[in-house]
Amino acid sequence: MSARRAGTAGALLMIVLVAVNLRPAVAAVGPVLTEISDEFGLSGTAAGALTTLPLVFFGSYGLVAAFLPRAPRGETLLVSAMALLVGGLVLRLLDGPVALFAGSLVAGIAISIGNIAMPGIIKRDHPARITTVTSVYTVAVTAGAAVSSGLSVPVEDAFDSTWRLPLGLLAIPAALAGLLWVPRARRAAHAARSAPPAAASRGVAALVWRSGLAWNVTVFMGMQSLLAYVVLGWLPTICQDRGMGEAPAGYVLALSAAMQAAGSLAVPVLARRARDQRPLVLGTVALTLVGFAGVTWAPIGSVWGWTVVLGFGQGLGFATALSFIGLRAHDAHIAAQLSGMAQGTGYLIAATGPLAVGALHDATGGWSVPMIGVLAVTAAMAVPGVAAGRLRAVGAPARPTPDGVNSEISGHIPN
Repeated sequence: MSARRAGTAGALLMIVLVAVNLRPAVAAVGPVLTEISDEFGLSGTAAGALTTLPLVFFGSYGLVAAFLPRAPRGETLLVSAMALLVGGLVLRLLDGPVALFAGSLVAGIAISIGNIAMPGIIKRDHPARITTVTSVYTVAVTAGAAVSSGLSVPVEDAFDSTWRLPLGLLAIPAALAGLLWVPRARRAAHAARSAPPAAASRGVAALVWRSGLAWNVTVFMGMQSLLAYVVLGWLPTICQDRGMGEAPAGYVLALSAAMQAAGSLAVPVLARRARDQRPLVLGTVALTLVGFAGVTWAPIGSVWGWTVVLGFGQGLGFATALSFIGLRAHDAHIAAQLSGMAQGTGYLIAATGPLAVGALHDATGGWSVPMIGVLAVTAAMAVPGVAAGRLRAVGAPARPTPDGVNSEISGHIPN
């Protein structure tokens, strides 16, 4: 292996190390949510709030970043994110619902920092392979969710423990990722001291927040995330209410996450066959509609097949939404601000999903009304998605330049 390829592989591995920690704090809760609710006497709405609280703060740093005079280096942000995540994971193990919800809040803030920082790093360090590297990143994110959700109940059963053991073990990989990023953060800080001053964040933020294209990216991000977190928060409970056991219901969630990884991997392959990303958006909507309907109303024995469809569709949507941040930004500075806007506002939109589904379930006593609402959101997602999928970039000249700045927007991504 050449030194260049080894360096690229090392950089991708560092991205993966962080990415696998950006969902387990939420994904691992779903399979044991009934147990947590029973211990603390949580209502359906309160249980929904437990999975929603981190989501409310998933984009919190993005909203703050728009007002910073200078944005911190991405490497520094990732180290800080992992340190905060460890603190939040440990805090929610303490006895009492206050610590449970407070730890979830801290974990959500930590994840938001990692969420916002990573697309800017990908745009800066891998400008010619945005879709490919973003797909690797999303695969790692969904793999982390799949493993953590699938192992929550088996780990609990194997050690005859409570829900605290599988959720507490999540702090170990987060601490490892943070420690491994420390040397890179130090080198980046040293380089920044001798580099020319960076562009002011506020001026770039003003450009991004006034862009209609940026708002299309943001709304699509929010709607696909809303649907993803409905799955994370409620899919195991839906399966259990339909007669499935606790452990198999956790495996259904793990299968969904695994298929999301497959869907994410398919994005760069499919993108090469299309002029822009609109076909990916329409495919996402169609598969997600069919998957949700099947999981909710088809015979329970067929839920595994419908979960494959749902997970694959959501994987397409997740990787496409994150790719839009790099593809629709003219440079790394705009990508960092677009990441903050799309994820900061988008995750606020997403946070309403699990809470609304829980409230509707409490009000109606069933899943039909909540899931009809979910299907309506899925269909509506096509509107901002198709608009975001057109070949344009925030801050770019009216026409794509011949130097390749927007070369990957066409979907023809070099390998």
